[in-house]
Amino acid sequence: QVQLVESGGGLVQAGGSLRISCVFSGSTFGDYAIAWFRQAPGKEREFVVVDRPFGGDTYYADSVKGRFTISREKRQYTVYLQMDSLKPEDTAVYYCAARREQLFGAGYDYTSQTSFNFWGQGAQVTVSS
Repeated sequence: QVQLVESGGGLVQAGGSLRISCVFSGSTFGDYAIAWFRQAPGKEREFVVVDRPFGGDTYYADSVKGRFTISREKRQYTVYLQMDSLKPEDTAVYYCAARREQLFGAGYDYTSQTSFNFWGQGAQVTVSS
């Protein structure tokens, strides 16, 4: 069974940076798309970024494009989300999620949380003004 464990949340001032981690276990890391979603106070969970396997592209939500960077460290079975130029509106619980893919498999909506069946426990990120 796939397991995702997150760490690295915290409190940051606006304009600052933070990196959170998602450690993967239980299956073949390179076969899975890894995404980050977030849920801000009073709002619904929203897509942040996804990294697809098999040489696939990386897609960012417009709200974080140019500020956030996803990276996959395969040897450590870890995905990182580097967050720069943080804004108060970035305050949220951040969740990593995983979905197994196949080479030349059917497409899916990677911005929808329903497309991902494995989830981390969440990491709180708070950005003060």
